[in-house]
Parts: sequence; C-alpha cells; structure tokens
Amino acid sequence: MSKASKILFISQEITPYLPQSEMSTIGRELPQKIQETGREIRTFMPKWGNINERRNQLHEVIRLSGMNIIIDDTDHTLVIKVASIQAARMQVYFIDNDDYFQQVASTAVCGDGCEDNDERTIFFARGALETVKKLRWCPDVIHCQGWISSLVPLYIKKAYNDEPSFRNSKIVYSLFDNRFEGKLPGNLAEKALLRGIDIADIGIDKDNITYDELAKLAIDYSDGVIAHGSNVGQGLLDYASGRGIPVVRHDGGEGLAEQCAALYDTVFDK
Repeated sequence: MSKASKILFISQEITPYLPQSEMSTIGRELPQKIQETGREIRTFMPKWGNINERRNQLHEVIRLSGMNIIIDDTDHTLVIKVASIQAARMQVYFIDNDDYFQQVASTAVCGDGCEDNDERTIFFARGALETVKKLRWCPDVIHCQGWISSLVPLYIKKAYNDEPSFRNSKIVYSLFDNRFEGKLPGNLAEKALLRGIDIADIGIDKDNITYDELAKLAIDYSDGVIAHGSNVGQGLLDYASGRGIPVVRHDGGEGLAEQCAALYDTVFDK
C-alpha cells in the first residue's frame, strides 16, 4: 500500500486560537500526531474576529497576501497570516479578509450579521487552495473539518483537478455535530462557479441549503469520511456509505490519529 506522506488540514477551528471544543481540540492535536508519524503537514483555518492576534503572535505573510478573489463580481483581498504552536512544532496559516472574518466570531453561523456565510465559505475554500498553490506544495490527502471547508472537495475535484499541486490529491471530510441553524442563500451555486464547474456539478437544493445539504455536497466529492462522536446524523453516514465512500467512526476516545492515518493511506492508494 502506498503511504500518503503529505497531509493538508483545512479546519474550521483550532485551539488555542479559539476556545476548546471537540472540533478545535482535534484541529490542534490531530495534525501534530500525524506529523509525529513522519508525515509532512500544512494547516489552515479562518482568522475569525475573536482571535487575539497579539496574544497569539500572528503576523502577515506578505509574499502570500494580496491576491483578489472575485465572488459575485466583487473583488475581495486575500490576506494570509501565520502563527506557530511551539509545543507542536507546527505552523498554522490563517485566511483573513476584512469583509468576511474581522467582525465575525467562529461561533456565529447564520443569523444576524451572517447572511453572507455562502460567500464566506467560498472565500475560505478558494483562499486556502490558492495559498497552497503559492507554497508549491502538493498534498497527497486534504483533510477538511467543519462546514466552512465544505466546498473544498468540489473545488479540488472540478476546478483545481489539473493544477500540479492538487492533481493527485485525495479528500477526507470530517463530520461533526456542529450543525448551524437556518439556511444559506439560495444563489450559493451561482456564486461558487469557477472554470471547470457547472451548475449541474453542485447538486444542492437551492431552496433548502442547510448544514446537511452542505455536508452532502462535500461527501459527493470526498474519497473518505470520518464521523466524530455519536451525534452525527445517521442520514449523512448512510448517504456516504450509499455512495461507496469508506466511513470511519470515531467515538471520541484514543486512536483517532491511527484511524485517520489508515484512512489517508487507503484513499491515497486507490
């Protein structure tokens, strides 16, 4: 079996930059444990507005910043920041933009002030992938965690599939019980279009873009799925299994890194 030696983590939350939760703890500990197995990693997350830049020693990476990402005919400037978790010997790259992240805390999903969550997830996905391209780094597996990363599988398989950095990349998507209430705007599909993507590729109910609909879209273009905890909807697990995608269930105990490493190698070897 071939070993997946380069793992890209695209995460919604990572502690200590955000309060501890199941997702933020996994976002912090899993990359370190995977790195300790001898694999090379890169880690990305949004620069949510409640992250204290001074305390966490974030600084802008000028050579990676400055690109404009066009969403719905409007330019939005991509700013890349970085910080280090010294104990883990791990760097974290932050995707930032004044319009989408400065005023929004990570816990704010939908509701007042967050009607643009559709554009926020588009910007984050494209910003992370464009930055990896600039790094000239070629991940074997991309592990996506949290609804904010739900468009990454679509983009990798349809819009970035010919890019040298991602030509052979496989996708693993993590499901958590972190569903948001409400729905995203119905024109998400139109805004998410890029060269290589047709509306038909985005199989989503535009009148009912819920957490589950986003998760199903991510599953459609993933090579493996990990369910964290016992509260992940059974319907999503059945959906993944029905598409022939390997599903790993983690009960919250020890052994997550071993389960993930085995899944990385399985999907990469296909």
